[in-house]
Amino acid sequence: MNMGQTMHKTPAAPDHTVPMLHSLELMPFVDAMPVPPSLLKATASHASLRIAMREIHAKVHRDVPATRMWSYGPEALGPVIEARSGHPMSVQWVNNLPVKHFLPIDHSLHGCGRDIPDVRTCVHVHGARVPTKDDGHPEDWFTPGNSRTSHYPLEQESATLWFHDHAMGINRLNHYAGLFGMFWLRDEQEDALHLPNGKYELPLVLYDRDFTTDGQLFYPTSGDPEHPWVSEFTADAILVNGKIRPYLEVEPRLYRFRTVVAANSRFFGLTLSTGASLVQIGSDQGLLSAAVEVPRLNIAPGERADLLIDFSKHAGEKIHLRTGALDILEFRVAARTGAPVASLPNNIRSIPRTPETAATVTRTITLNEYQDKAQNSMLMLLNRKHWHEPVTERPRLNSTEIWEFVNQTEDTHPMHLHLVRFQILDRRPFDTFQYLMQKEMRFQGPAEAPAPNEQGWKDIVHCPPGMVTRIIVKFEGYTGDYLYHCHILEHEANDMMRPFEVIA
Repeated sequence: MNMGQTMHKTPAAPDHTVPMLHSLELMPFVDAMPVPPSLLKATASHASLRIAMREIHAKVHRDVPATRMWSYGPEALGPVIEARSGHPMSVQWVNNLPVKHFLPIDHSLHGCGRDIPDVRTCVHVHGARVPTKDDGHPEDWFTPGNSRTSHYPLEQESATLWFHDHAMGINRLNHYAGLFGMFWLRDEQEDALHLPNGKYELPLVLYDRDFTTDGQLFYPTSGDPEHPWVSEFTADAILVNGKIRPYLEVEPRLYRFRTVVAANSRFFGLTLSTGASLVQIGSDQGLLSAAVEVPRLNIAPGERADLLIDFSKHAGEKIHLRTGALDILEFRVAARTGAPVASLPNNIRSIPRTPETAATVTRTITLNEYQDKAQNSMLMLLNRKHWHEPVTERPRLNSTEIWEFVNQTEDTHPMHLHLVRFQILDRRPFDTFQYLMQKEMRFQGPAEAPAPNEQGWKDIVHCPPGMVTRIIVKFEGYTGDYLYHCHILEHEANDMMRPFEVIA
């Protein structure tokens, strides 16, 4: 794992009655990497889409039987929505799912009572600046046979966004079942860079899953049928765009890869087998000011990276994308290209840094975990408060604030704020024992500036253990109810998610 993340604090109970698939025993690189279809490339003044959720059966590997999963399309990976900045659009999200869930619901979690329908969904376009009624609030769920139409103003710069389920208490299961897809927002500034496009611009959706030997999804539990929730886990198989360790045929030229980690808990540490650096040109909320060479890209659940890989010097070779020591994608480079070879951009765009003096409020958010003795499991909280407790963060519209995340846990938490984009100020180590016992902040070293590839606009920030991580954020867009949470979905469910309200 990366960035100090500790896993399995609430261990999954071994189930010796279930024969499990061991993905490393499968032949790698026998399936072509799927490329999902694109929707809405037109630039109509106000376009609309209808996207239905449904149960499907899809093969994750040549030698594995078809897997039951849920999707926003007919294939394992939902479609890519391609929209234009300044051109609003609407999506009718239709719930055509079965009425019974096929993964283990923990009815003891908030919002998961036995009197609530097993199957419920809502859709959050992650990174979109939208009115609260269209944000995919966890409590705005709807059941099979119903739909919800959301309106997206798209009054923001080009960015690699994505959409996924956010239903209260079970989005970890809905997401694990397959409910996610990508949403690319374009603008004229991006057009002018002449970046690789068409078949040279591809999504990379990275995630992990456990499977039984008959190819079915397996979600681990604590072994307690009354409280099956586990705090986090890494699964056996790594999937790229819905296939276990696939291959991709490429030409010896520059490619653009829009990358998102759609795993529930797993962080990825991406490298190339050639030893060359990945070139990052964008992060969560759009393009960086300049390309950054990254020898190893540590990327968290929910986080995005806009990457360029140049295959021009590797004609006829095979190159692997890795996480840690595992090759997860094989690039098969053709002997020649049939298209003009694109070049790396130099300066990309201007991103002025927000000065700390612009902030009128500084808020301290503690990241806490406790042993829940009643349920014999971990409990994750923000500021020691549960989701259902009264709102404590009420920023004013168009105000700028500094939020400092004080991480007293042993995990790196990827913290996500809805509605807004922000910049990372710094991280600084502190004495966690002194803070816990005396409520006294004693720093143990100087503040550390964000890495160059973190200095663009973000909506997820890595908060390492024993560090105070500071961001600066302007609450632009809309008043209303929003939320912030850890994007490790198991943490978010119990109960590392809190509301905030933007007021006039």
